[in-house]
Amino acid sequence: MFKKILIANRGEIACRVIKTARRMGIATVAIYSDADRNALHVKMADEVIHVGPAPANQSYIVIDKVMTAITSTGAEAVHPGYGFLSENPKFAQALEAAGVAFIGPPVKAIEAMGDKITSKKLAQAAGVSTVPGYMGLITDAEEAVTISRQIGYPVMIKASAGGGGKGMRIAWTDEEAREGFQSSRNEAAASFGDDRIFIEKFVTQPRHIEIQLLADGHGNTLYLHERECSIQRRNQKVIEEAPSPFLDPATRKAMGEQACALAAAVGYTSAGTVEFIVDGQRNFYFLEMNTRLQVEHPVTELITGIDIVEQMIRVAAGEKLSFGQADVQLNGWAMESRLYAEDPYRNFLPSIGRLTRYRPPAEEKNLASAVRNDTGVFEGGEITMYYDPMIAKLCTWAPTRAEAIEGMRTALDAFEVEGIGHNLPFLSAVMDHPRFVDGAMTTAFISEEWPEGFQGVALPSGALRRVAAATAAMHRVTEIRRARISGRMDNHERKVGTDWIVSLQGQTFPVSIKADRAGADIRFEDAEVVRVTSDWTPGSPLARLFVGGVPLILKVAKATSGFRIRTRGADLRVHIRTPRQAELAALMPVKLPPDTSKFLLCPMPGLVVRINVAEGDEVQEGQALCTVEAMKMENILRAERKAVVRKLNAAAGASLKVDDIIMEFE
Repeated sequence: MFKKILIANRGEIACRVIKTARRMGIATVAIYSDADRNALHVKMADEVIHVGPAPANQSYIVIDKVMTAITSTGAEAVHPGYGFLSENPKFAQALEAAGVAFIGPPVKAIEAMGDKITSKKLAQAAGVSTVPGYMGLITDAEEAVTISRQIGYPVMIKASAGGGGKGMRIAWTDEEAREGFQSSRNEAAASFGDDRIFIEKFVTQPRHIEIQLLADGHGNTLYLHERECSIQRRNQKVIEEAPSPFLDPATRKAMGEQACALAAAVGYTSAGTVEFIVDGQRNFYFLEMNTRLQVEHPVTELITGIDIVEQMIRVAAGEKLSFGQADVQLNGWAMESRLYAEDPYRNFLPSIGRLTRYRPPAEEKNLASAVRNDTGVFEGGEITMYYDPMIAKLCTWAPTRAEAIEGMRTALDAFEVEGIGHNLPFLSAVMDHPRFVDGAMTTAFISEEWPEGFQGVALPSGALRRVAAATAAMHRVTEIRRARISGRMDNHERKVGTDWIVSLQGQTFPVSIKADRAGADIRFEDAEVVRVTSDWTPGSPLARLFVGGVPLILKVAKATSGFRIRTRGADLRVHIRTPRQAELAALMPVKLPPDTSKFLLCPMPGLVVRINVAEGDEVQEGQALCTVEAMKMENILRAERKAVVRKLNAAAGASLKVDDIIMEFE
């Protein structure tokens, strides 16, 4: 077995590999850029090596720099994680030439399966059904349009060397094909150093289901069941689960066997994933093979009990798999929610900044449930614009899907993140969505359910009553604390009122409170009495309560005459007033938001790649105005209406903050 390995990656996956290596007694080496000098993976590793400036194409994906780090530390093997160099055959060749083990597949398998054009041809030759498309190289945007017309819209424009949603666009028209080709090509070149593009038919109403593989160098290839990855935005997975709620045993077996046959045909070893598109009749089509560890591997580990990273290391060391296909059992259900530094209220655009508070729920594992959080950040750390916006992968496991979903709801409510925009509210919204609960989702789930963009969650009336009862009891505790601090009277509790008006989400709940040492009874106007108990103290940002005997977790911030409360994806401004205060508050005028219709505001921190218009130009609704790049993704900003450009406030190359004015209109 290896004594020392280098992890050619960063963030949560580097931390994940370090944990398994440490358990196996293997020393680890981390590499880092200028931006990651204080990163968590750097703190966790036994040795660290600096590899260059913040941009990945000047540090993490520069093969010579990584090879120098390997040589200087004497690492015997390299785990590439995912992204970066994980599917780069030149890197694997460099390691082979240096006599360093690659904890991944052979070079020929990477070349065959890592290239999506080649892999589709091989899959077709192996008898695996594939999605119709054009497998040749495409030279320019006009050729992309011609091919798209031949295949028939909608089409998927994809980077041949791509992955993780990078270099991928869906086009429904000629114009979208032109724009999509150029953006995909630019992203592919920036992320992978390879700008080759191919086009295939976009299957409507698809489900994205993938098979996890393990293969050793002794002729053994196994599948570890499937993962459902249909909840996606911008072609990037957001929520995954294992197994799929859609597959039956026969389809699962057929997909697994086809995946294994394809892997065996190219001499594949190590961990890998074969991705399929599955239609409503459970017909499945080969999509691509990822010749690396997948982001969503934890859910497979939770339902099988197999440490995939450990098996990758053992296979790379020449060991034989110690179990067979019959030993791979499917135990319970697992969910994974990807916590991203992105603003769901701004179409999931990236957010950067310092994590002023970062408190994940406690990890646990027992026979009835499990909570796991794979992360690469810490409280006080900074989320930069240079890398993927993933903060953590929160996973839950339980014997049934319903229990795993409920466990995820609780874990998301207890996850505290402050200082940046993040997608926790959206993740909670998905967990409560009837379609998701029923397992009736496709890859179009987000666009279908939030066609105008995610605007937050409106809690149902019953949930609002529970929050109203909880905050009324919390307000009473706050008032008692305030009375004690002010020293108004020794018998201060008698001076705290019992009648209050709770207002939230446009609804008003008059309540009266009868408290004792164990909790409080909250009486509503209709005579319903709800018992609230909790050990919450004023100032604590997280409240764990029992309301009517049912657990409730609230994120709490003090606000004038009440609280800011966040729970189950809802962000609520809760006002708690005396009857007289409520009467006066009703007379106050509503403050209107400022008019920004004459400005194009930058929706996220990023770099202006290009400006498509000039001062004095007349623009039409939907016309591309400029492109802003952030976290390796290009975002095209379009005109919302017909207008004339009065002034340009930014040029290509400018670095902008959120809401900086890019241009003004007449």
